[in-house]
Amino acid sequence: MANSPSAAVPEWLRLPSDPAALDRHIWTPSFERSTGGELTIDGHTVSDLVDEFGTPGYIWSEDTFRSRAREYRQAFEEAFGDHGAEVSVYYAGKSFLCAAVVRWAQEEGLNLDTASGGELGLGLAAGMPGQRIALHGNNKSETEIRRALENGVGRIVADSVPELVQIDRIARDMDTTAPVMIRITPGVHAETHDFIATAHEDQKFGLSLADGTAALAEADVDPALRSETAVSSSDSVAMLAALVAEALGGIDLRGFHCHIGSQIFEADGFALAAERLLAFIAEVTGRIEREIPELDLGGGYGIGYIPGDAPRPARDIAKDLADSVAKSCSALGLRIPHLSIEPGRALSGPAGTTLYTVGTIKDVAIDAESGRTQVRRYVAVDGGMSDNARPVLYDADYSVVLANREPLGEQVLSRVVGKHCESGDILVRYCYLPADLRSGDILAVAATGAYCWSLSSNYNYLPRPGVVATSSGQTPRTIVRGETEDDLFARDAAL
Repeated sequence: MANSPSAAVPEWLRLPSDPAALDRHIWTPSFERSTGGELTIDGHTVSDLVDEFGTPGYIWSEDTFRSRAREYRQAFEEAFGDHGAEVSVYYAGKSFLCAAVVRWAQEEGLNLDTASGGELGLGLAAGMPGQRIALHGNNKSETEIRRALENGVGRIVADSVPELVQIDRIARDMDTTAPVMIRITPGVHAETHDFIATAHEDQKFGLSLADGTAALAEADVDPALRSETAVSSSDSVAMLAALVAEALGGIDLRGFHCHIGSQIFEADGFALAAERLLAFIAEVTGRIEREIPELDLGGGYGIGYIPGDAPRPARDIAKDLADSVAKSCSALGLRIPHLSIEPGRALSGPAGTTLYTVGTIKDVAIDAESGRTQVRRYVAVDGGMSDNARPVLYDADYSVVLANREPLGEQVLSRVVGKHCESGDILVRYCYLPADLRSGDILAVAATGAYCWSLSSNYNYLPRPGVVATSSGQTPRTIVRGETEDDLFARDAAL
């Protein structure tokens, strides 16, 4: 039942030679096995964590987050510093945000990237200075823009020409100037899921560099202003936006921004995006006759989720990107702009794991291409798609281990599923788990620190789990309270 390859087993899944081993491309040093084989997180046993906090639950390693934040900041500062340039690292809060994480990021020298008024408000409430916060979003409300300006945010990333006009109107009404970066789609298609690849033309984010696209947004610009900017029919819509922003009195055009996607392992896409944006900066510089001081290349750096994933070390990413940017700037006669990056998943993903209690277990016959019947074990747990929507949204794969004891003996082909009334409620599509797995055992799903809590829901009226932070030598503590049924019922106006 465990060893025969078939269409039911993907190529990357191998029968483990040592089921207790933790793949270090997936599990950080915060995760270890005790001498008895139990999983520990920053020195705390899973059984103790479950006894105190229950399941399902997100366990978040503060040590891992801080070490990765420090690693990225230092790697990029050193790599660009070698070329005489400066770097700012913005933590992409959309991956996971709470007050504790905002404070950790600030203490590690990071800024904060927000994508809504709520994220902005939390960042401010947690003590992040407005100057160190960026506000993103392709459809910002007037309230969000005003809030950003009232609190002196360091940048507002504009996503369209109408939004530039809106920001200008609000800033002038408030008798201030808005620091703005314009989001560009550089036409670099990341090798990732279509829903998380964000630099190709046919999607909602940013403005195209393609020649002749200015006409797509000319109607959004007052004719007098359009005449003043001297936009030609051959210009791109990105150039139109840049010229309009420069002409608007309420906007301080700081630079340009792009984001080519998420969960990217190869460096080529980042280098090509940088090359295209730097060429655009050189073109804009010639048109407006002043230097553009900033460039933000976004995030998207991949992490390990399954065996075979091989994320690149931050120092390698930083060195390659710094060398590429320096080379392009030299060829274009530009000074290297102040560079920013926005890692989110790369910092938060490996910091988290989700603990579940095993419930029902059943074996199901599946048809293999060979014509013979194979068996897959379905292992149901006390959570599901409400606490991790990524498998159903993106076909995302995860790794899982038996956590409360050593996974000895025969390993069987398994699938970990949730308790929701959906056949697609699958948490770990492909895995091997011990044949003696039983109800009450604890499973740990790795790398759930990014986009799991953020995308969580109350489907089937399941309360969302809390988040517990661990750190070596410190007592585990709740940083996000788990919901109760009373919390859910309190919103029902008829009760």
